[in-house]
Amino acid sequence: MHYENLHLWQHDHTFGQEQKRKGERRTAIVIAVTGTMMVIEIITGFIFGSMALLADGLHMASHATALIINLYAYIYARRHAYDTRYSFGTGKVNALGGFTGAVLLAVFALMMVWGSIERIIHPVSIAFNQAILVAVIGLIVNGASVFILGHEGGHNHEHEHHDHDDHDHDHNLKSAYYHVLADALTSILAIGALLAAKYFGLIWMDPVMGIVGAILVCRWAIGLLRTTSAVLLDKEEADEFREIVKKSIEKENDNRVTDLHIWAIGPNIYSVILSVVTHNPRPPEYYKSLLPCGRGLKHVTVEVHQCDNE
Repeated sequence: MHYENLHLWQHDHTFGQEQKRKGERRTAIVIAVTGTMMVIEIITGFIFGSMALLADGLHMASHATALIINLYAYIYARRHAYDTRYSFGTGKVNALGGFTGAVLLAVFALMMVWGSIERIIHPVSIAFNQAILVAVIGLIVNGASVFILGHEGGHNHEHEHHDHDDHDHDHNLKSAYYHVLADALTSILAIGALLAAKYFGLIWMDPVMGIVGAILVCRWAIGLLRTTSAVLLDKEEADEFREIVKKSIEKENDNRVTDLHIWAIGPNIYSVILSVVTHNPRPPEYYKSLLPCGRGLKHVTVEVHQCDNE
C-alpha cells in the first residue's frame, strides 16, 4: 500500500472558503456607514430632544445588528474553512447567515404592520418637518448602502438556477442587501406619505404606506427563506442543471446514469454523487472529466458498474 501520495485521491474541502469574499468587505463598509449614522442620530436626538431622530437611530441599530450577523457568517466560514469536522466545508454558513437575516427581515416587516395598524386605530400628531428630515437622511444612507451592496447582492432576485454566477448564490450578501433595500424603500414611502399628509391632509397615508412597505419586505423575506432553506436541507438542484450533468455523461452512447444527486454545499459550489452503468468501465476520473466545466462541481463521487447484459 502506498502512503506517500494518498493526497491524489483525497478531496479538498475548503472550496475557496478560506478566501475573503467581496461580500464580506462590502458588508463591513455598510456596517460602518450605518453604525456612524446611527450614533449621530441617537446623539443629536438626545441633544435636541427629537424623538424622531432617536427612533430612527434605534431603528438603524436593529438593521446594523442584522448586518453584523451577516458579517460574522463570512468571518466564521473563512476562519473554519480548514476544519475537517465540516464534512463538505463551511459553505453552508453562508446560507445559514442568509436564513437568519431573512427571519429578522420578516420580524421587522411584522413590526411595521403592527405599528401601522396601531397608528390607523390611534392616530398621533406628526412633526412633519423633523420626520421628513429623518426620512431623507435615512434614504441617503440606505441609498448609499444599496449601491455598495447592489453590484453583488441585488441582481436577478428571482433567478434560482438559470444562472450560476456567484452573486446569485451568495445568500448571506443577498440578506444584507435586502435589509438596506427595505430601509431605503420605507424611507421613500415615508417621504411620499409625509408630504401627502403635510400638504393635502392625508394623514392616513403614513400608516398605509407602512403596510405596503411591510408587504414588499415580507415578500423578499419569504423568497430568501425559501432559497436558503433549500440549501440547508440539501434539496436537489433544478432538473435543468441535473439534465446538463446527465447528458455530459451519456453523450457516449454506452454510458447510462442510473443514480444522480446534486446539491449545493456553498455559494456556487455543488457536490455530485452519480452512478454509471456501462459495458466498458473506465476509471472514475474519466467520467469526472466528462462533466461540464464552470458549473461549480467541486466534490464529485462516481460509482461505476459494469453491465454484463448484451
